[in-house]
Amino acid sequence: MPINAIVLAAGEGTRMKSAHPKVTHKLLSKPLIWWPVHAARAAGCERIIVVVGHGADEVRAALADEGDIEFVEQTERLGTGHAVRCVRDAVGAFEGPTVVLYGDSPLVRPETIASLIDETRTHHNACTILTFEPDDPAGYGRILRGDDGELLGIIEHKDCTPEQRDALDECNSGIYCFCGRRLTANIDKIQANNAQGEYYITDMVGIYQKMGEPVSSLLAEDANELLGVNSRLQLAQATYVMQDRINARLMDEGVTMLDPALVWVGPEVSVGRDTELLPMTMLWGSTSIGENCVIGPNTRLTDVTVADGVSVEETVGYSTVIDEGVTVGPRAYLRPGTHLCARAHVGTHVEIKNSTIGEGSKVPHLSYIGDTTMGSGVNIGAGSITCNYDGVFKHRTTIGDDVFVGSDTMMVAPVEIGDGALIGAASCITRDVPAGALALERSEQQTIEGYATKRLKALRDKKAQNGTKESR
Repeated sequence: MPINAIVLAAGEGTRMKSAHPKVTHKLLSKPLIWWPVHAARAAGCERIIVVVGHGADEVRAALADEGDIEFVEQTERLGTGHAVRCVRDAVGAFEGPTVVLYGDSPLVRPETIASLIDETRTHHNACTILTFEPDDPAGYGRILRGDDGELLGIIEHKDCTPEQRDALDECNSGIYCFCGRRLTANIDKIQANNAQGEYYITDMVGIYQKMGEPVSSLLAEDANELLGVNSRLQLAQATYVMQDRINARLMDEGVTMLDPALVWVGPEVSVGRDTELLPMTMLWGSTSIGENCVIGPNTRLTDVTVADGVSVEETVGYSTVIDEGVTVGPRAYLRPGTHLCARAHVGTHVEIKNSTIGEGSKVPHLSYIGDTTMGSGVNIGAGSITCNYDGVFKHRTTIGDDVFVGSDTMMVAPVEIGDGALIGAASCITRDVPAGALALERSEQQTIEGYATKRLKALRDKKAQNGTKESR
């Protein structure tokens, strides 16, 4: 029987003070809703159903690239039990273990979900509750147990006696694994007998106990897994927990961090051993870093592939491939479609876009290279650009091997420069340059002897005359 996951994500999240649904706010570059969906899939859940409501289209868009996910809309938000009932009504009866998760709880681990499922299967439970022991249990429903440790029920915080509030520190996380068949048969038994007039999935615990169905619990090893996000402050706190978790794993795998608190790595990023991540480095998306690299400081890479032995300093890069031994920065900008071949160098205040920089070629400073195919051994002088846009269309520049381009050169595409050509500084190249040729484009320099001296004297005389008139 398939394992199901229902992820509740219909709420507005008013405490976020945002025009966007709470679950679309990002934690380490991924929407909050992505995290429980990913954890459920990694735990073996084959069918994932997301309950949407407020900002439903935006929530769907946030998961557009995450494969086969079903969406059920809860048009009236009448509680968690009502949300699960909406799923049952929309998709039919459940079969197999069914986990209930929350779109604003990004820290629950796949291993914890898998353990919850195993507990349910092993004991044939109607329901298994995930519990935790927070530092401050105020506001949480408490787990009440008998002398033998048997689960007796859940007491809401407001219903606890002062003695129970002091004595009971195990709390209900709100995450459950149900037997799908029994959940389908009994979900309609939940009543809205509360001040809010809502249907709470928590009530299924008491319903099953009255029916004599087996109910048990599983204690989460780390209470931080159950931290929810209801405000910007809690989002920052959850980000810190996940940042620490990911960075600890990377360091265990052989990555060096001068200050882990100042390094942010997304969940799908890989980093090779003996690589150093310096402060203020952010690695997002599907970025992959090889071994023996130095990344940072002040570097942000998104969907960038970096080979071994690369140095990237003070650089922003998107959808770029960097081969082995390349050096980049400081203060470089690598835009989508860039490929830096082995041992190339991109230097200070250089922007590369949709271009291949050949093996061992150099673009050292103050240059823009766009829509260009560059061969090996090329040197681009400071202040040079490829003029790739005519106001309507983009055009390509092709530069052969071992070309030397002098400083302050404009190459107006479409144009091709042959192997071994030499381009004189301050040239505007508008026509193809044959291999081995010298290309120059300059106006003739004129020198007028004494002009600067005469001009300066004239200006001083004029200033003196004006001063005399003002004094009168």
